[in-house]
Amino acid sequence: MKKLFYPAVFVPEDNGAFTVTFPDIPSCITCGDSMEQSYEMAFEALGLVLSYMEDKKDPIPSASKPQDIKLEDEQFLVVIEFDMIAYKRRTESRAVKKTLTIPSWLNDAALEKNVNFSQVLQDALMTKLHTA
Repeated sequence: MKKLFYPAVFVPEDNGAFTVTFPDIPSCITCGDSMEQSYEMAFEALGLVLSYMEDKKDPIPSASKPQDIKLEDEQFLVVIEFDMIAYKRRTESRAVKKTLTIPSWLNDAALEKNVNFSQVLQDALMTKLHTA
């Protein structure tokens, strides 16, 4: 999944806080005490909802064009950039065990050099998937 750019509607509150909604993802709503915190909360909320949708194999909604979103008085639009791979790399540390086979001569040579098999596999997968 490439980087996604979702428009978020920021609604100023009387106390200086902001409520944030995503027109393309109605279930994604958050808030923050300041503009900076609201942006951070919007990014995290978007990550949680999109990760959940991906895990459940639900379709990820396409982002609307910012110019197509109708705003009410005092609302403003902020586009949130989201990278699923970077988000998961930062938030998911759960390890998954994999069983694999390699030729015995290759295993022996790697053991002699104290190769970390898990690290080599991770590095190779990231290179193959262009996520490195």
